[in-house]
Amino acid sequence: MSEVFPNPDLSVGEDNKQRWNQPAHRRHGFHNAHLLMRRMHMVRARNVLALHPTENPTLTASPEVSSLINHPAFSALVCIKGDQILLERHAADFSTTRPHSIQSISKMHIHLIVGKLVDQQLLDLKKTVGHYLPDIGSGYSTARVQDLLDMNVANDFSEDYADPHSDCYTEEIALGWRLPRGATAETTLRDFTNGITGSDLANPSRYADYKSANTDVLTRICALLSPTRLVTQIEAIADAAGYEGSFHISLSPDQLPAFSGGGCLSARDLARFGLLVARGGTGSGMSAVGELAFLHSSLTKQAPQLRPPKNWLRYSNHLMTDGRLIGHAGYGGQFLMVDTKHGISCAYLSVLENESGYDDVYMANVAECLRFICLGES
Repeated sequence: MSEVFPNPDLSVGEDNKQRWNQPAHRRHGFHNAHLLMRRMHMVRARNVLALHPTENPTLTASPEVSSLINHPAFSALVCIKGDQILLERHAADFSTTRPHSIQSISKMHIHLIVGKLVDQQLLDLKKTVGHYLPDIGSGYSTARVQDLLDMNVANDFSEDYADPHSDCYTEEIALGWRLPRGATAETTLRDFTNGITGSDLANPSRYADYKSANTDVLTRICALLSPTRLVTQIEAIADAAGYEGSFHISLSPDQLPAFSGGGCLSARDLARFGLLVARGGTGSGMSAVGELAFLHSSLTKQAPQLRPPKNWLRYSNHLMTDGRLIGHAGYGGQFLMVDTKHGISCAYLSVLENESGYDDVYMANVAECLRFICLGES
């Protein structure tokens, strides 16, 4: 009988992390995530948004840019305005056209898809999750859909990257990022989200209570209500953004896209995606994949702040915003920031190789530097 052994990239070790997300292998893992996940969906755009190098020497010489591109974690940085590349840099072991794990920046797809569903009057954000998903557990049944969009739900799901037994790591089985131990069956996204518990779901603080499981529940609602399959909408988003390379996203065992963090894009294409979101999902000569009015309301409505030191940003409709800038952070060192006023999109990719894969001070510095670039260029 032939010998078989557990897949070494997807099996968990003593630290309860799969090999590709262990510190010694994380950089390789984030640079090759599109090849390492359990299952991936891949799309290419029909037409590519052409980009032309128009480097701004003042910008590239700034200390803010230097602090980003000289950090040991750095992978790539691309800033574009319209069809002009204002700034483009990459690490020696990477490039600006190679796919990279974008982690939670993937959540911005939910902003586009939900905006469209609201515009089509297929989704009422004031209704509870239980109205749309009668089988959902106590962790979400009485929460309003709006509160999931704003990371404003308190339940028993934990997202502590420093704790290898936090619920966010168990979630990775349902996202197609790892295998369970032994012969245990892989958990579906449906079963995982149904199993989350809670009692009083009201957020007692003014700060966002960040939970990637909120996105997983919203993914299920979108899959239920959308007139077309979510993978078809991913194709439409790729077409509207005009990617030159491929967009990859991991799939759950029940074949749902892992919008909570499973996307992979190059720095150039991530910057293109940022421009699309800032346009409210409108692409050249095609139907919108989002809703501009939903974006505008996201900029102005009340929403919980991020915790210090990023409390100059609010979490609104699955975007991070200060009322002008929009974007999102990603585990491991990713950040996309876009100036909605002047259409400047900056995509930053990096890989933190500390034990937890996260550093709040580092991410705050990245956000501040990208804000400087966006507003300084405008």
